[in-house]
Amino acid sequence: MKLEDMILVSVDDHIVEPADMFDQHVTAAQKSLVPHVVHTDGADHWVYEGRKLPNPGLNAVAGRVPEEFGCEPACYEHMRLGAYNVHARVQDMNANGLLGSLNFPTFPGFSGDLFLSAKDKNGALVAVQAYNDWHIDEWCGAYPGRFIPTAITPMWDVNLIVEEIKRVSKKGCHSISFTDNPSKKGLPGLHTDYWEPMWKVCADLDVVICNHIGTGNVPQHPSMESPIDAWIIGMPISVSLSAADWIHLKALQRYPNLKIALSEGGIGWIPYLLERADFTHQQHGAWTHADFGGKKPSEIFREHFITCFIDDKFGIANRHEIGIETITYECDYPHSDSLWPKSAEWLIESFAGIPDDEIDLMTHKNAMKAFHYDPFAILGRENCTVGALREQARDVDISLKAYGAHGGASPLEQGVKRVVTSGDVVKMFPHAIEEKEPA
Repeated sequence: MKLEDMILVSVDDHIVEPADMFDQHVTAAQKSLVPHVVHTDGADHWVYEGRKLPNPGLNAVAGRVPEEFGCEPACYEHMRLGAYNVHARVQDMNANGLLGSLNFPTFPGFSGDLFLSAKDKNGALVAVQAYNDWHIDEWCGAYPGRFIPTAITPMWDVNLIVEEIKRVSKKGCHSISFTDNPSKKGLPGLHTDYWEPMWKVCADLDVVICNHIGTGNVPQHPSMESPIDAWIIGMPISVSLSAADWIHLKALQRYPNLKIALSEGGIGWIPYLLERADFTHQQHGAWTHADFGGKKPSEIFREHFITCFIDDKFGIANRHEIGIETITYECDYPHSDSLWPKSAEWLIESFAGIPDDEIDLMTHKNAMKAFHYDPFAILGRENCTVGALREQARDVDISLKAYGAHGGASPLEQGVKRVVTSGDVVKMFPHAIEEKEPA
């Protein structure tokens, strides 16, 4: 396959929410119930229930020089416009040759944890619904055919979750972002009966449950003195712990079409996980009594899980061991792992020698099927290729930018060159603090 003929659909990108996102989605009376942005001391902060959240960007460093990938933007001006402006985002997608994109939240947490922690749960429900309305109607709705909507949920009440899934499904949203380990959030465990209504409604409405890395089983820092590289290496693989747990979910046997996406998890580790799962069931099943309904754990995985990769040569080479029908692509824009604006160049090298029909499955067909996404019906297939999209982006500036000392927090002081440690990075992410909004 030629690079320009590829069609790329990403099932993992991120939105840095714009400051005016709630304006059109709450009434005047509800305005005090939703977060808002304040600008103080050269930094932008979301404020919610008196708490000033640390920063709006969460490593939104696309377009920066690699030396600044460890920086934390302190305000919108420190980020590429495409991080938070939908019109600029589509232009950046075109420049990268990317057709479609599923975007996870930033300031509320990837699965909406901020609202789970709210004191006023009635107000939090207003905020969750307003967030989803903005995301579906305003962000995704601005460019039909270019985005795959995903919703956050009122995690504190499964009945409210069910109602919200029904509501967003009517808007054409067929995925939710949900914690990969609810017990870590103080919620009932994954294997309790509590979640049964959610499994059922997701199966009934063909809604994918997205487990983004870091939403429950958060990767741990070995020590504060450890090189930050150790944490970065292990970050995607942390979702393997979740996969080993979710594969035992009984609802997967009751609902044949229930799908779980391991968002931003990579794929290279999966062949061993499946081999280990099958061995464990064979070797230990006599005493653990794990029940997969007469199937192997690996079969359950291939029937129910969706995986994704940025560039994973080992995983791609072992695509049939994983289950090629499970594999999708992710761009991770605007985070530091993203290969924007050269994603296609990386991929075409990794796809060398692979049949075109298999490339199509991994780059877009599997994602289109799983998320009920049909951009061809809206845009025409001939307009969806890397080449056709890049033709529309000739005037987009993709040159890298250096912000220096004026681009947000950095793990090291300017001019210092040494190994960056976990401690250096952790100190950049203070917990949200209780603070009254400035007068």
